[in-house]
Amino acid sequence: MVILMTEEEKRRHRCVVAGHRPERLKIEEQRVREFLEREIKAAYNSGMNVFICGMARGVDQWAADIVLKMKKNHPDIRLICALPYSGFEQMWSEKDKRKGEEIIAQADLIRVICGGYERSCFQRRNRWMVERASRLIAVWNGQPSGTADTIKRACETGMEVIIYIYNK
Repeated sequence: MVILMTEEEKRRHRCVVAGHRPERLKIEEQRVREFLEREIKAAYNSGMNVFICGMARGVDQWAADIVLKMKKNHPDIRLICALPYSGFEQMWSEKDKRKGEEIIAQADLIRVICGGYERSCFQRRNRWMVERASRLIAVWNGQPSGTADTIKRACETGMEVIIYIYNK
């Protein structure tokens, strides 16, 4: 017997993680990773097993790393990589490109939101992620940014939002 879930039912099992790139963070990476690991585990323990990451350097990729490590002990966990456009990582250093490629190679689903760069591609990616989940875990420095816009959009939809806010 095949049981099909509605999109609304699927959303209840999905969590988005968003946050800043390393150059916008004024906090130690280890503290951010500890927060992400604690909240991702809490999401999993509450029934969420699909994690959507936008694949930017920093918070997005650190979260994806945590999800992939958890997957070793919890094979029901899924990672969706939401890319803003094809080739968005081309301006990164070789080290950062390799890291992104390693994560994408292990993802359960890769979704490319725009075929190429356009002014709104990052906002469209963030909207796509929020529309498909019921919880947002965010790391935010309190400043206007794509992360701030994602948090605002999630709050407007009534989504559960967990934010690590720091302001230095």
